[in-house]
Amino acid sequence: MKYLILVGDGMGDLPLDELGGRTPLQAAATPNMDRLAREGVLGLTQTIPPGKEPGSDTANMSLLGYDPAVYHTGRSPIEAAAMGVDLGPGEIAFRCNLVTLDHSAGQTVMADYSAGHIDSPTAARLIQSLDRELGRPGLTFYPGVSYRHLLVWQGGPLHAATVPPHDRSGQSVDDVLNGGEGLELVTELTRASWPLLQTHPANAERVAQGLPPANSVWLWGQGTKPSFTTYQERFGLGGVAISAVDLIKGLGVLAGLDPVEVEGATGWLDTNYAGKVAAALKGLEQDQLAYVHVEAPDEASHGGKLDLKIQAIEDFDRLAVGPLMKGLAKLGPHRVLLATDHFTPISTRTHGIQPVPYVLWDSENPRQNETGFNEADAARGAMEPQAHRLVERLVEGF
Repeated sequence: MKYLILVGDGMGDLPLDELGGRTPLQAAATPNMDRLAREGVLGLTQTIPPGKEPGSDTANMSLLGYDPAVYHTGRSPIEAAAMGVDLGPGEIAFRCNLVTLDHSAGQTVMADYSAGHIDSPTAARLIQSLDRELGRPGLTFYPGVSYRHLLVWQGGPLHAATVPPHDRSGQSVDDVLNGGEGLELVTELTRASWPLLQTHPANAERVAQGLPPANSVWLWGQGTKPSFTTYQERFGLGGVAISAVDLIKGLGVLAGLDPVEVEGATGWLDTNYAGKVAAALKGLEQDQLAYVHVEAPDEASHGGKLDLKIQAIEDFDRLAVGPLMKGLAKLGPHRVLLATDHFTPISTRTHGIQPVPYVLWDSENPRQNETGFNEADAARGAMEPQAHRLVERLVEGF
């Protein structure tokens, strides 16, 4: 038996007036996901446990089969695992975004949480410069993908009340930058990055090209090293994790899955879908499980771009779900878990705690339902209050 877990990040949404009361999932053309819903077990599941922040770290941890209430120590330590950074005692990992801040009009505004989805080579130049100028023993910057990077801080402020930058898109961040709630050291380091980034040649090149400068770091999602029980230990399974982002690769590493690098995987609309599909199918030929994650719907939602969110959902269906199902059919019996990890409503441009649609599908036991893969149809199906249990049902049968 082969197992495929498909995750469209941030696809869940609320009904929108501009779509006649439909959600983007209802408005998008998704014949492949709808087929799984018609032939599988469709319902809602709670990926964000009570008391946990709604984020891709907790949500994907749940969908991988790990209870965040037990295993979650912070977002950035997961990304550190993906980058091969082994946190030692007392080391705190921080997510280090490159962002664009606007200091005009007497306040500081989060103009772009991704610095215009800055490309990885340019971002690496900036992060390497920051490490040379601000790094020291016990404080090290590591370049990642696009705007997503890592800071490892010996004895850093673990309990500082940091804020995800995408939660403040287009809003003032002066309250964060003015310290308080343990943020003083974080704010000091953030402000120290400004003159270095402002005068960096890479940012001068971006401005000359009409692109937003990455003029600040933004530190958040800190935590200590987590400890997982692997899929091999739990189920006797090996497999691959396919994603553009270090967060998912790190979860894969912790779960004992091979985080496959796919050239051209960007986390945006231009990601290399064909490469992801090929990597997943190759992994499934050699092993038993593949976790395939696509970031683009979430990114479009954070940007408040409804047309791009619908495009991202349709691309996920047409370029990932369809080809993967076609390829799986050649590999013998297989089961699929399809889900969105969390809501990212266009209206709020940030993550929500709502239960999300999921489908469990078995090639040897197709159902016949009159449903599609969307929030409304899923609400009429089976409720799984603990999303981390879905993997057990996937492997053991349902």
